[in-house]
Amino acid sequence: MMKLYNTFCCSLRGQKFWHILPFLFAIQEVNQDPRLLPNITLGYSIYETYFNLRMTYEATIDLLSTGQQKVPNYSCGRQSNILAVLDGTDFDISSQISTMLGFYKIPQVRYGLVTYVDNDKNQFPFIHRMVPKLEPPDLGIVKLLLHFGWTWIGLIAPDNNDGQWFISTFAPIAVKNGICIAFSGTIPTVDVLKSPPKRTLSFLTQRQSNVIVYYGDSQSSFILAVLIQAIKKTKNRIVGKVWVTTALQDLTMNLHSFLRNFHFYNTSLDGTYLDENGDLAANFDIVNWAASPNLSLDRRRVGRLERSASENFNLTIDQNIIVWPKWFNQTLPLSKCTPSCGPGYAKVIKEGEPVCCYGCTPCMEGTISTQEDCHPCPDDHFSNKDRDQCVPKMTNFLSYEDTLGIILAFLALFLSVTTGLLLGIFIKYRQTPVVKANNRDLTFTLLASLLLSLLSSFLFLGRPQMATCLLRQTAFSVIFSVAISSLLAKTVTVVVAFTATKPGNRMRKWLGKSLAKSIVISCSIVQVVICIIWLGISPPFPDADLHSQPGQIILQCNEGSRVMFYSALGYMGFLAVICFTVAFLARKLPGAFNEAKLITFSMLVFCSVWVSFVPTYLSTKGKYMVAVQIFSILSSISGILSCIFIPKCYILILRPRLNTKEHLMMKAKEST
Repeated sequence: MMKLYNTFCCSLRGQKFWHILPFLFAIQEVNQDPRLLPNITLGYSIYETYFNLRMTYEATIDLLSTGQQKVPNYSCGRQSNILAVLDGTDFDISSQISTMLGFYKIPQVRYGLVTYVDNDKNQFPFIHRMVPKLEPPDLGIVKLLLHFGWTWIGLIAPDNNDGQWFISTFAPIAVKNGICIAFSGTIPTVDVLKSPPKRTLSFLTQRQSNVIVYYGDSQSSFILAVLIQAIKKTKNRIVGKVWVTTALQDLTMNLHSFLRNFHFYNTSLDGTYLDENGDLAANFDIVNWAASPNLSLDRRRVGRLERSASENFNLTIDQNIIVWPKWFNQTLPLSKCTPSCGPGYAKVIKEGEPVCCYGCTPCMEGTISTQEDCHPCPDDHFSNKDRDQCVPKMTNFLSYEDTLGIILAFLALFLSVTTGLLLGIFIKYRQTPVVKANNRDLTFTLLASLLLSLLSSFLFLGRPQMATCLLRQTAFSVIFSVAISSLLAKTVTVVVAFTATKPGNRMRKWLGKSLAKSIVISCSIVQVVICIIWLGISPPFPDADLHSQPGQIILQCNEGSRVMFYSALGYMGFLAVICFTVAFLARKLPGAFNEAKLITFSMLVFCSVWVSFVPTYLSTKGKYMVAVQIFSILSSISGILSCIFIPKCYILILRPRLNTKEHLMMKAKEST
């Protein structure tokens, strides 16, 4: 303690002389300058507390006594007026001084570590602090820890009310910001240096965390330094630890000399402090670091803590100034419970473990991670194999270069050529009995519509365009409806022809080409109307499917109205069912002129193909949907060609002797 005569009296810790020198220099300057305090001389007394309450009590009695004897309340001997006491001791000792000075209403000015008890003006009305009313800068320490990625820390504080208060207030703030407490320990405040508790030594030598946040007063700091010095003599040396403490922490020179194996940070808010509301007590909020002699840092300004527009505090640090010591290999030390998950991996919280002790799991398909959290790629991108980068998706459609596209195009071309040859053969032999007996006009119409249906399948191949999307479904639906209508007209014509031969039957008037034409035209017009309505209300259009196939953008034709699409397919199915029913009923008519059996088999194939088409079409995605429909078109047309026209071509080309009127009449008699 220091005592000032005639002017003021102060109490200052005399443990370290470097605390006293600036004060002595200031006293000397004031006393030598007559302009500052004319006719007044400042005096002082210095008292050492030795961290001992009894010594503090005796020093305070001597301070209050004006005579040679330590008898307070008597004015004799020395003529000095005690105006104030400057106190830099720990608060436990400072409170004892305040209790005695309070009787005399002597101001007590504290510049030491701020504690929560300092705020109690009812209990300590004459204590005045040289720092603003504040809480320890917990937020500044948290920002510092987060800046360097130190999320696995230890807490050390004195074993008293202040230490418990610090741990209980700092820990929730740290946890709220994603920092986990690996351990928390207390430094005994009693004389335990001769035989330190094993519990104290255990947490000082632990290797769970590389960063320790320390809060303490002078006594606990001194005990901590001695304990560390004692540990250095054992095999459990504490090397490679970063110690972070508050700006008001009293780090004496002896403590620095003890901590040769430590990287000690003294984080401070230069001229500003965080008050009870979390606000800064002053502007331009600078963070300074005071470091031990082991660092080439000294007290240079390396960062700034600023309030942003959203009332948050942002910490910026110039890391180029920082030179880490050799035991860190001059690189940033790490202090995490779990190493950071690499690119392509995400954090997974382990049940029952702190949030900092997490596992790592690969990101799901279509997502990437660069900082431990997976996030999806844009719709037109996909994750690469390592899940650390989004790459553009590949466009995909049923093209002529695909193996599947080549096969389907070859089959369509082969069947088209085959149908064209069949049409040419029937035109060549159009005057023969076999061709004339089965209504050659309908045969030509059927073959032409089948040929156009096969050619329409090429509209389904290649990159979808507006024109191809508009034409492919509607053109196929109308043309193929003409083909089925032609088959229906053939079957109905045969039924009417044999029915009209009976005496008195009125069906005779329906015989002729007009009946067949009416059936084909009327049945086809219905499909034309369906397609016109389809194109009018919701026409097909080119579309891109971004989600069906991972890593691919499927270019396809959106059918627009699904109702109209299935209506067109349903109408063709309706015609096929009617045709199959009529042909099945007419299968027992005389076979020489009757195609009913052949049409029955062809419609059976047709119905089987398209009944299988619906569930298969609905269960596939992308270009395979298009492939299924092309295959269904080719299969159904192949069935019609195989069942109806191949047998007749066999007669026309290979068995011409069967292609006579006499032979057909003989077959007709045999069938009756």
